[in-house]
Amino acid sequence: MQTFDFDRLHDRRGTNSYKWDQSEALFGDKDILPLWVADMDFQSPPEVVKALTERAQHGVYGYTIRPQSYFDSLLEWLKRRHQWEVPQDWLATSPGVVTALSLLIHTLTDKGDAIVIQTPVYYPFFDVIQLNERMLVENPLIIENGLYRMDFELLERQFAAGAKMLLLCSPHNPGGRVWEQEELIRLGELCLKYRVWIVSDEIHFDLVLPGHKHIPIASLSSELAQQTITCIAPSKTFNMPGISTSTLIIPDERVRRNYVRALKTLSLHLESYFACTAFEVAYRHGDAWLDSALQYIQDNIRYLEHFFIEHFPQFKVMSPQATYLVWIDYRDTQLSAAQMKDIMFKQAKVAFSDGTVFGGEGFLRINVACPRSILAEALERFRHAILHNDLK
Repeated sequence: MQTFDFDRLHDRRGTNSYKWDQSEALFGDKDILPLWVADMDFQSPPEVVKALTERAQHGVYGYTIRPQSYFDSLLEWLKRRHQWEVPQDWLATSPGVVTALSLLIHTLTDKGDAIVIQTPVYYPFFDVIQLNERMLVENPLIIENGLYRMDFELLERQFAAGAKMLLLCSPHNPGGRVWEQEELIRLGELCLKYRVWIVSDEIHFDLVLPGHKHIPIASLSSELAQQTITCIAPSKTFNMPGISTSTLIIPDERVRRNYVRALKTLSLHLESYFACTAFEVAYRHGDAWLDSALQYIQDNIRYLEHFFIEHFPQFKVMSPQATYLVWIDYRDTQLSAAQMKDIMFKQAKVAFSDGTVFGGEGFLRINVACPRSILAEALERFRHAILHNDLK
């Protein structure tokens, strides 16, 4: 049986790392431990590393096409891991999911149209709506029994008022919810009733933790599929966000044609030299690595949960069902966001994500996809800083 060493430390400083090489610029101290941006501190699957090394050694880095095997690898992955059979002609591409969201908003809606997001949510959702001069409509999620649920009553009123699109985050970031079939069916019925486009960001769909099952909303019915655009990528799954590539599943032929035209207008339709190789090899050979990574992440989540239960039970950990991101409610401490930033960045010298950027003031998001020694050190630094502030 193949084994993977997720405890191994990889020094990412000095590699132009978005996560590790900006600590001084962003937080004021180069020695801060960064557990914020959503990439892992694990090496990608060894098959991917080997294939990219061989590709680099070729030495001629020319324009690159997507071979049939590229598409086959994804379609087989969707069938194998998600029991979803997708026709190849539904597929389109993008350099990244956020790029796709922006292009879809531009393609499917007009300036001033209302677009709904369910907050707190991945913060680029705010940007792609507002920078495209659309109306941002927030449909806040409700905490119930320690998990987020959708406010369907408010959502229907917002749809009835004329919303044109819903940006769905599934699985949810930062809350870690895996939406259940009944929830997705009810959501889909509302979108069909009011003719609201669903753009479903499912980039974390492979990172579902043991005991849970992700359901692509477009897989629920053929009618719903025609009103849904699903955005996925190997970047979160196999820790290769620096190799920009993503896939859109667009069943509606007219929408797909218009989207591809918008992509070509900006000359974003070509694949990068290394992306084709990484994409195909990861989907063909990444199962064992992913299964092992998910177990390690689950163990890290348990470690973090036990830490807060033991030391600071007033911090309420929302146990994730998917992703490697843990959402923590610290509102009972009465600390402001500014006070929490001071504790993190200046006293503890750790960087967790401040919840306000997601629309969740009084929350933290912690990335646990790192060697346990890093997680343990970050939490211990945080504990000492909290005790220094007389929070018990």
